[in-house]
Amino acid sequence: MTAILLALLLSLQDAKRPPFQAGTSDVTFESSTELCDVEEVKARFRASDKIPPYDVTKEKFKLVVPKSYAHAAKWGLFVYINADDSPGLPAEYEAILEKRKLLAVAPYKAGNGRNIFDRFRLAVDAAYTLQKRFNIDPARVYVSGFSGGARVASMLSVAYADLFSGAIPFCGVNFYTEIPSEPGKHWPVGYIPVNEALAIAKSKGRYVLVTGEKDFNLANTRAVYEHGFKKEGFKFAKLLEVPGMGHSAPPTEWFEKGLDFLDKPK
Repeated sequence: MTAILLALLLSLQDAKRPPFQAGTSDVTFESSTELCDVEEVKARFRASDKIPPYDVTKEKFKLVVPKSYAHAAKWGLFVYINADDSPGLPAEYEAILEKRKLLAVAPYKAGNGRNIFDRFRLAVDAAYTLQKRFNIDPARVYVSGFSGGARVASMLSVAYADLFSGAIPFCGVNFYTEIPSEPGKHWPVGYIPVNEALAIAKSKGRYVLVTGEKDFNLANTRAVYEHGFKKEGFKFAKLLEVPGMGHSAPPTEWFEKGLDFLDKPK
């Protein structure tokens, strides 16, 4: 009897979710979450900056829904922020996303030239809204990006650690303390996360920092891993250095290695 009732409840939940189009499509959102309110964003980053107006209904997102997805089973969500104004999600990742049961979303016009608070809000709105539209496991909501987009992802994954369970930034990472560089120098503080989110990030979040042997951000990424994540006591953090790779998104096998760590049971 219990199993029958459970199946009925699950089917009712599925019926409440909107219909969807499998494959790759462009989507828009009808409203923004309160997590994107100006005062909320300021609090998350302890920011005093003037934050510009933002209207998610005027934004567009690339959505990837693998053909094997159905509302009946929980999947993960991969949110991607590019360095330029294209969504930038590598097409060769789509087979890996399906294999690992991950939907993916990437905003348009979220490149390095965009106000950083807009970039934050685009990713947060995508993560929040798609959890309402699809059957998403909140323990598998990951944020990623390339170069400047990776830096945005690294900040979001800590300041919004209650929304993003992990991050896999490619060739770029920021941190909330000064990071030693060459003798007598350091990389500056990148942001200041709110304490409550930081506590979640340190104890529960998963972080994979990806760089390449020929990436010009190699030294910075190594230093953030050693003098940032490890020194500050993050429980789950890993560094991946891809042999021969320059400043680019990693090959599929290295992307999957990163997902192995993110998906590893705690």
